[in-house]
Amino acid sequence: MRTTGDRIRQAVSFEVIGLLISVPLAAFAFGYSLEKTGVLGLIGATLATLWNYIFNLGFDHALKRFTGSTHKSLKHRLIHAFCFESGLLIAFLPIIAWWMGIGLLEALLVDVSFALFYLVYAFVFTWCYDTIFPDTDAETPPGQ
Repeated sequence: MRTTGDRIRQAVSFEVIGLLISVPLAAFAFGYSLEKTGVLGLIGATLATLWNYIFNLGFDHALKRFTGSTHKSLKHRLIHAFCFESGLLIAFLPIIAWWMGIGLLEALLVDVSFALFYLVYAFVFTWCYDTIFPDTDAETPPGQ
């Protein structure tokens, strides 16, 4: 299992790198100001950082309980990324609508765009992070 410090490093680095990529991309794609999109990104990053820590802790505990290890196969990584982003999508939708002053349908488009970006980003980032900072408890269980 990862330490608390390692989980915090993972969550913060995930959000900082994600913001540096997603905020300018969203401002350009949707024609919003960089300032408005930047604040939305910071709100989302704060929400996502908390969710990241809680979700990853729960996911690792569940994975260890069911498989005996925190090793993530390709299937586990896909499930991880999809579930993480689905939970965040639900929580972030009303915040987007409120902050951007748009309707729920337009907010859903923005939210889904962020989620699709972060779905791919979460998969790539987590795989890279696990490679750079391996979890000593993540050895492949026998038979997998």
